[in-house]
Amino acid sequence: MRSAVIPSLALVLLSRTAGADTSLSIDPTSNWGTWEGWGVSLAWWAKAFGNRDDLANVFFTRNNQVINGQNLPGLGFNIARYNAGACSTNTYNGSSMVVSSSIKPSRQVDGYWLDWASTDPASSSWNWNVDANQRAMLQKAKANGANIFELFSNSPMWWMCLNHNPSGSGSSDNLQSWNYQNHAVYLANIAQHAQQNWGIQFQSVEAFNEPSSGWGPTGTQEGCHFAVSTMATVIGYLNTELAQRGLSSFVSASDETSYDLAISTWQGLGSSAQNVVKRVNVHGYQGGGGRRDTLYSLVSQAGKRLWNSEYGDADASGKSMYTNLLLDFTWLHPTAWVYWQAIDGSGWGLIVGDNDQLTLSSANTKYFVLAQLTRHIRPGMQILTTPDGNTAVAYDSGSQKLVIVAANWGSAQTITFDLTRAKTAGSNGATVPRWSTQTSGGDQYKSYSDTKINNGKFSVSFSTGQVQTFEISGVVLK
Repeated sequence: MRSAVIPSLALVLLSRTAGADTSLSIDPTSNWGTWEGWGVSLAWWAKAFGNRDDLANVFFTRNNQVINGQNLPGLGFNIARYNAGACSTNTYNGSSMVVSSSIKPSRQVDGYWLDWASTDPASSSWNWNVDANQRAMLQKAKANGANIFELFSNSPMWWMCLNHNPSGSGSSDNLQSWNYQNHAVYLANIAQHAQQNWGIQFQSVEAFNEPSSGWGPTGTQEGCHFAVSTMATVIGYLNTELAQRGLSSFVSASDETSYDLAISTWQGLGSSAQNVVKRVNVHGYQGGGGRRDTLYSLVSQAGKRLWNSEYGDADASGKSMYTNLLLDFTWLHPTAWVYWQAIDGSGWGLIVGDNDQLTLSSANTKYFVLAQLTRHIRPGMQILTTPDGNTAVAYDSGSQKLVIVAANWGSAQTITFDLTRAKTAGSNGATVPRWSTQTSGGDQYKSYSDTKINNGKFSVSFSTGQVQTFEISGVVLK
């Protein structure tokens, strides 16, 4: 079910009629929180390409960078999610990892805790030399300006699993009960080791990934099902283990695949686990469905932060991504948004690549669509109400700059942006820089200087499938 209008908005949301020119009024009194940033999960692509400085530059700065002969504008991600692996090839006491017949090598991430003989991270049960490329990209991200890091787990270490298969066992719990605390110990030890040896301080630690899903033993990646009651127990252990190590990292949960599952999981965790969780993470794979508004209400009423911590789709044009992202801005109101795999096959990657063959191709159009947002809506900005379902608005009070990102999916039309409700709507006659990406072919984040403010308004032509970004200087909201 598509989210219903939140009555408390008390706003007029203007819809666009195909082929008809539109006027959109910006509400200067709205405030949906301070933007924390944009990010990407490392995991598979970083395991493959984590030693490359050019990729670190293109994803974590806003510099231009040539990748495989293509000049790309840097996306400026400031959030990196590091995947604690679940795999190892050793045998211990006659036990070894069971490998799914469907998993690619690139999706098997080496873990640090090799066996259950010792919890001491300095013992021979631990190997801190594995996963070198993903660790390298994590550190390159920091060197290039990333400032928020999250540690997350797709599955506990294989030997903690009932069937020793880190791809899962189906819709039943695959974490053995005697390893509930060990899973927390594993993640807390990685967080401590990262702080002491890698120069990385994880802001948050997430013990689950889509835990209500039925991850099966022939799955294509690491995964593990957790009952909600098991999640609550592990959350308590994780909070204790982090505190015992003197870490400032907090617990985030539960990274469910959909908004509706996130609602039921959050409600089922119980007050003790809810009190421990400082941020609710949710994935955006429900697309245009799900009660984003209900999840936002529950989380905000509990005084928690909210992220869309993972999104991906196979639409190379970027239309699906943009449409779902704007639904998030309109109804979910996250303070951060994270793409899943920056490099992947077909339409899934921002840049097309093969993480097993270690080959790169060109950037998908969705790369340039995402650049329209990430390069302009920056950390620290105030998120304003979306005047319609296709437009995001943010404000930088320090520089008095208003950012508008808008898309047109109907017939070609002219859209007028009305800023007159602001105290100061920019200088009359001033140029409004704009950037354009056409999802059906044409502009790829191309800049223009042909738009002017006229009495607090400006009008721009939009072709079908065009995304444009505008920066208006000298705006004082109220």
